[in-house]
Amino acid sequence: MNFPIAELTGAMVTSYAQLGGINRLEGANLPSKGAVVEITADLLRLLFPGFYDDRVIESSELKAETALLLDSLAGRLEDQLYKAVRSFDCAEAVKRDPRRAAHELTTDFLRSLPAVRAMLSTDIEAAFLGDPAARNREEVIVAYPGIEAVAVHRLAHELYLREVPFVPRIMSEWSHSRSGMDIHPGARIGPYFFVDHCTGTVIGETAVIGEHVKLYQGVGLVARSLAAGQALRGQKRHPTLEDQVTIYANATIVGGDTVIGAGSTVGANVFLMHSIPANSLVLLDDVRVKIMPKRDRNDASLDFQI
Repeated sequence: MNFPIAELTGAMVTSYAQLGGINRLEGANLPSKGAVVEITADLLRLLFPGFYDDRVIESSELKAETALLLDSLAGRLEDQLYKAVRSFDCAEAVKRDPRRAAHELTTDFLRSLPAVRAMLSTDIEAAFLGDPAARNREEVIVAYPGIEAVAVHRLAHELYLREVPFVPRIMSEWSHSRSGMDIHPGARIGPYFFVDHCTGTVIGETAVIGEHVKLYQGVGLVARSLAAGQALRGQKRHPTLEDQVTIYANATIVGGDTVIGAGSTVGANVFLMHSIPANSLVLLDDVRVKIMPKRDRNDASLDFQI
């Protein structure tokens, strides 16, 4: 039996016309998600030579290999940035010559990579010194999903700072899908940053994180409310963590005016909506648990208070 292809096609095309949600037609496509993912993976190879490659790289080949990878990356990244800037309401200079703008953005971004590597070296050090389970720094690089997530964030943040549309968010969401940690590319994160386990951690666009900050899994640095929608664009919506702050698992810090003072510790499962001074310890208060036989677990008289 034949399928009713003409009927199905007509229904889909009607849906496109009514609902949109398709990439730009007539040659003005948005950046390719697949291409950006491949570029991001190659940027990680550039940041950590040998850690993302199957074959051994000899020291005598390092310069030539780096040049080849940079040349390949530069052309592909420029193509994606060109699609991004010409498909978006950018500055007038960009609109006049999007290809030149994409070339300059690509060059400027690639020049930032040594500084990104320097910042990442502090993150690796923080992870190694902060986790007694880490055997060595190489294990941190090759095996810790939080380090990869932070590496991608630091790359995406550089493009975010240059006001590149689409591409930074594609990079961060690819990293999110791999690591379970959701960091918006706009978040400002200082050196020596470590997220232990990392799964479920959420860091919003306007979050500001100081130096030597340590988070555990499930921590949320989130907005107080998004009810105003697009009217909140550009406002400080997410918390600030000053230097030497530690936030334990599943704590949620809320609001753009909320500042966690330097040297403070926030305990697990805390929900915090206001600022705290430096060197504070925040814990859940009055935690009481009744221990009862398992057969009585459905007894309505059980009184668990947290």
